[in-house]
Amino acid sequence: MRNCVRQLAASLGFGVLDATRVMTAAVELGRNTLIHGEGGHMQAAIIMQRNTKGIRLDFEDTGPGIPDIDLALTDGYTSKNGMGLGLGGAKRLVNELTIVPLAPRGVRVRAISWLDRN
Repeated sequence: MRNCVRQLAASLGFGVLDATRVMTAAVELGRNTLIHGEGGHMQAAIIMQRNTKGIRLDFEDTGPGIPDIDLALTDGYTSKNGMGLGLGGAKRLVNELTIVPLAPRGVRVRAISWLDRN
């Protein structure tokens, strides 16, 4: 997953810092998908909006879900034994992060990083 995101970032011309940010977010969201979501999958794509290119990462699982998304994004909150920095940290590393509960179980997380957009 890390290599896939690194290759996409390089192909778009992301600088080292921005590529590292999106790769770090991908690793954290992937880890959450495996541990909290009990497995799942990721799709990565190059996207374009108003002449700006970006990377979209979609993570989906069929785990127990996130009962309180706002709480889960709060630094220090953890549902397991982690540090509670995962979702909030990932949100800070990308330009856009959306979390959508799936029925009857699971979560879809979409992270977008734009090239040269703060």
